[in-house]
Amino acid sequence: MHRRRRTALLLTAAIAAAPLLTACGNDARPGAAAVVGGQRITVSQLEERVGEVRAAQRAAVRNDAEYQQAIARTGTLTRDTLHTMVLDRVLHRAAEDAGVTVSRKEIQQMRSGLEEQAGGAEALETTWLQRYGIPPQRLEENLRLQLEAQKLAEKLGTDTTRPEFWKALSEASEKLNVDLNPRYGTWDAKKSSRADAKTPWLRDVTTPQPQQNM
Repeated sequence: MHRRRRTALLLTAAIAAAPLLTACGNDARPGAAAVVGGQRITVSQLEERVGEVRAAQRAAVRNDAEYQQAIARTGTLTRDTLHTMVLDRVLHRAAEDAGVTVSRKEIQQMRSGLEEQAGGAEALETTWLQRYGIPPQRLEENLRLQLEAQKLAEKLGTDTTRPEFWKALSEASEKLNVDLNPRYGTWDAKKSSRADAKTPWLRDVTTPQPQQNM
């Protein structure tokens, strides 16, 4: 577990390192923000998730001016949130195909380690919200995603920066036939990301950093 604390990862937006190969999503089903493996992520579900982040941001600041600053710093929140929702399913499928599972105990162990680094549960929740747009009620869900990525890479005998890892995600993405509503961009199965996503989606969060002020 100590090794996993050192290699904890956070998924945010998708890395745009490989050339565009497959871009689906020209005609997503009506009412859906995306369709993944035949299952809809509805616009209302997406809006609810975005609302969770905005509510957490509002609760974390002292006044409207600071809240507006937080909104300005997360101007692409809706698209980034949809990306995370889709990538969660893609990564889970890749992990499942590889026989990878994550237990509740492992999630709790990772959370305990990160809380120790951050200086407590509240500090960890604040850090995840400020830096990555993950509200407190989604923290453990996100940690499961981290562990699945890490354990999948270990199962493949590689790490999350290597082509073997990305190949597994690409294969899962293609199997699931990800289809985005055009208003949110297109999905690149090769990179398992929105085609317009530009920021790195893997971050090393094991080194404590000063918290940002909202």
